[in-house]
Amino acid sequence: MIKKMSLLAVTLWLSSLSVWAADTKESTVYELRTYYAPAGRLDDLHARFRNHTLKLFEKHGITNIGYWVPVDNKDNKLVYLISFPSREAREKSWKEFGEDPQWKEVKAKTEANGPLVTKIESVQLKSTDFSPSIAPGAPGERAFELRTYTASPGKLENLLARFRDHTLKLFEKHGMTNLVYLTPIDGQTGAGNTLVYMLAHKSADAAKASFDKFRQDPAWVAAKKASEDKAGGSLTVQDGVKSEFLKATDYSPLK
Repeated sequence: MIKKMSLLAVTLWLSSLSVWAADTKESTVYELRTYYAPAGRLDDLHARFRNHTLKLFEKHGITNIGYWVPVDNKDNKLVYLISFPSREAREKSWKEFGEDPQWKEVKAKTEANGPLVTKIESVQLKSTDFSPSIAPGAPGERAFELRTYTASPGKLENLLARFRDHTLKLFEKHGMTNLVYLTPIDGQTGAGNTLVYMLAHKSADAAKASFDKFRQDPAWVAAKKASEDKAGGSLTVQDGVKSEFLKATDYSPLK
């Protein structure tokens, strides 16, 4: 009887853990932020993040996921991804971070010769149900690719279904690593018609080779045709697929 009760208890515990994990994933808010630094100031911006900002983010409940710069960084950009347990937690964390005397001191010192950021772009996102769990780590030098798809009107769910049922597996088949798949939350630019995701490749050349093989794969050709026949047309708008190759900074948790 005791063994049966113990087994039941374990089963219930595992079930509740599964529900908790699903609820946690459901409520997590991701934020993709892009900072533009003035000419000659990007290294100073990196130093502030490396030496101060990441620690202060953690202090205020902000999870650092990844920090990157474009391979061809003509605009002096820093791109990073962070997360929060919920939308409410995000508001609280940013408020407390902005009011932190330590942050105010760091900001004043690092901007003694002028601002380190001229423009900030930000979008809040949620995980898709098929997105892998993000596991920060340093498996070696990799090329990252940030891809943004704008779905045709009313076809975002069709696009997500194709990724869920076919695309992720085919990416893996052809040597690409699926990192994260996100959509903008309600009220954000792109909500209802945008998919943002990130892949990792061994190199930019490897990425090209992988995509060439992927596009020629009969399984992909069939999945693409079937999904478009079902939806009554292309799942993305014209020029609706954007790609940017990134490299991780030395202080990025995800490398």
